Amino acid sequence: MSAETKTGWKLKRTKQCAKCPWRVDVDPHDIPNGYCEVKHAALSGTIAKPDGLNDLFAGRLRIMACHETHDAHCIGWLVNQMGPGNNIGLRISMMSCANARDIKTVGQAIQHRLFLA
Repeated sequence: MSAETKTGWKLKRTKQCAKCPWRVDVDPHDIPNGYCEVKHAALSGTIAKPDGLNDLFAGRLRIMACHETHDAHCIGWLVNQMGPGNNIGLRISMMSCANARDIKTVGQAIQHRLFLA
């Protein structure tokens, strides 16, 4: 889900989309491209667990893809997992991301702090 460069890999998108499920002000029923309760519940595998170091050592890093952009990280998920989600594997991966400083959530939208399935 990224492009390699001489200075590291790059995120395909860096700005959160307007209908991101991590935004508190977004009605999940208004999210386009087939987003539904079943697909939402399946995303729990992308959320770091409190003992998530096991996945790190197993070489597994599952990401939440953006529902709007093919083959891109969900920016709301990325911001959550880099912050309150404390996804250690993702933090290590992001150290080599060339455009990580360009990541932005939409305006002043309040984000969900927890993943609720």
